[in-house]
Amino acid sequence: MNDNSWLNRTHLLIGDAALHKLSKAHVMVVGLGGVGSYAAEFIARSGVGTMTIVDGDVVEESNRNRQLLALFSTTGKNKAQLMAERLNDINPAIELNIIEDFIHPDMVEKLLSLKPDYILDAIDSITPKITLLVQAYHQKLPLVSCMGAGGKTDLLQIKIADISKTFNCPFAQEIRKQLKMKYQIKNGINTVFSPEIPPKESLMLTDGNKYKKSSYGTISYMPAAMGGVAASVVIKDLIKER
Repeated sequence: MNDNSWLNRTHLLIGDAALHKLSKAHVMVVGLGGVGSYAAEFIARSGVGTMTIVDGDVVEESNRNRQLLALFSTTGKNKAQLMAERLNDINPAIELNIIEDFIHPDMVEKLLSLKPDYILDAIDSITPKITLLVQAYHQKLPLVSCMGAGGKTDLLQIKIADISKTFNCPFAQEIRKQLKMKYQIKNGINTVFSPEIPPKESLMLTDGNKYKKSSYGTISYMPAAMGGVAASVVIKDLIKER
């Protein structure tokens, strides 16, 4: 099925050349939680022709307050498969690489060998995120990295900036610190972040499973808004004149 009439409104806004660029582009979205699930959908709805989606997690009941894929009926189902079904239903012609696995350091090299035109990093665990960022940085792969959406309520504070320009975000601070100290990377990684200071009482410690030792409380709209901003970075970069 190659009927592109569903993109008529997009065509009206950006024109033939930009739509053609998107149809030929390959975007990788890593992490399909609150931020990544919305970002992946926005990118697919722009007409991107090929996507790689990566997540080994399943929907949990606690995801329903903020994640696109999380419904009562989807509890316990794999996020990557749910996302694939949704993207195929939006655009039956889309080419999908579906990776049902958690990002761990050993798999990043194989993942990046797919050579996507753009990577959207929505990983919420520090160790795998750092590994992806470092390898993508050295391979000079275009990337936008999403920082913490937890503990934030003011979507008007969301910003796009180099990692070196992030502030007031504890998650970004730790990423910035490790990149600088362990890998001598001080800048050159584009991020989406919010400088809104999270309330201390919203912090929850976890068991460290899946490389994650803590998390903040999250409101419904904030991850979606951050995913939208990140998707806009990807789409606008792909269609801009070079």
